[in-house]
Amino acid sequence: MLFNSLEFAIFLPIVFFLYWFAGKENTRLQNIIILFASLFFYGCWDYRFLFLLSFSILLDFYSGIKISEATTPRSKKLWLITSITINLGFLLFFKYYNFFVQSFADMLLNFGLQANVWTLRIILPVGISFYTFHGLSYVIDIYKGRSAPTRNLIDYSVFVSFFPLLVAGPIERASHLLPQVQQPRTFTFEKASDGLRQILWGLFKKIVIADVSAMYANEIFSSNANLHASTRVLGAILFAFQIYGDFSGYSDIALGTARLLGFELLKNFNYPYFSRDIAEFWRRWHISLSSWFKDYVYIPLGGSRGGKLQAVRNTFIIFLLSGFWHGANWTFIFWGGLNAVYFLPLLLFNRNRNNIEIVAKGQTLPSFRELTAMLITFAQVTFAWIFFRAESLRYAFHYIKGMFSKTLLSTPEVFPKTQLVIIAIFLVIEWMGREQPYAIAGMTVQIPRPVRWSFYFMIIFAIVIFKGSPQQFIYFQF
Repeated sequence: MLFNSLEFAIFLPIVFFLYWFAGKENTRLQNIIILFASLFFYGCWDYRFLFLLSFSILLDFYSGIKISEATTPRSKKLWLITSITINLGFLLFFKYYNFFVQSFADMLLNFGLQANVWTLRIILPVGISFYTFHGLSYVIDIYKGRSAPTRNLIDYSVFVSFFPLLVAGPIERASHLLPQVQQPRTFTFEKASDGLRQILWGLFKKIVIADVSAMYANEIFSSNANLHASTRVLGAILFAFQIYGDFSGYSDIALGTARLLGFELLKNFNYPYFSRDIAEFWRRWHISLSSWFKDYVYIPLGGSRGGKLQAVRNTFIIFLLSGFWHGANWTFIFWGGLNAVYFLPLLLFNRNRNNIEIVAKGQTLPSFRELTAMLITFAQVTFAWIFFRAESLRYAFHYIKGMFSKTLLSTPEVFPKTQLVIIAIFLVIEWMGREQPYAIAGMTVQIPRPVRWSFYFMIIFAIVIFKGSPQQFIYFQF
């Protein structure tokens, strides 16, 4: 059930009315409604994996209680290790088994040894990377004494399986979401209208920016023709907007849907393409994943406390793990390593926290220096996206080789003028709203109603007129 599907357009109003009217002022009943809606939502993808999700929920719920009740450090650690091992075991099997087996066979082949490997036709459970990280953060926080376990299975189940974030995040923390599950929630028109506004903007990003850009990016990346270098550059740029519109659009819809139900989820994107260096980009892109790796891997490894050498080592570990988390392919690992290389000079010269505030805060336009820094950072990110998009490292290098030729200044064979104009307008709107939680958050009751509603109808018109072929959300495969 895609967020941009007719099924979800029917599902969400039903859940909304049951939740606020049937479950009115009854938090327990509201949570039960959310839980059943979430399990139904997940079952629409593949009902067979409801068992895996349920097992993961029960494992971490019970492990959290046992860790809290443990009377010795040894027994606490035993329960933590049990939870981590089983969670990561499922993740590694479903997501990486064939990758490890095939990589091992390829390594033996390099030494002249032929191996008959046994691969499996494994279906990847949608959202497994996300809900696994939810559960891991929960048990680790209890083990570290940062939070106490809940003894209400329904509340915990809602925390893990809450349908807006279940299949593609953001990756929530129990300390942030679980108290919201446990506390009474009341309907407010302001929250609901803000949620609908963010859903609308997310749909525009997904349907108009991502899906249409995907049509042209796919055509360019899948072409076997000897394309102009300019076409390949344009293909990489279009994919950059495809993945941003796709994933940040999903996050906007998730946050808006949660707000309709009285919840506030963690912000996952904060205008990353306006970043002035790669460190700022990673503070603004997939924020919940970056912060998860920082809190549960980077800091436990020692962070930067042991000097530059340790900081460099831990930075590479984080980026390589981030790449590996995204998929079972060497292209993702290379993508992660390349971002670590980008990050390295900033780390070595203590410039990785130079740009904390949003660019040109309180100003209409950026300075020439800021604009240059943004363009350079976007070029770095877009170049790295080629490895993310390519099906193999060999094809990625072939694609990049084709970008450097005398045809770089030629007119691209694929040149979607209308889409490029729409992207330009989109960037202007994002720029104007960059100090808001999302680009059109400022379109509140303070704006005259005719202006506000005219703008909304323009977005709806664009979605209807300029929509592309429906594409599955990219991050559903992770």
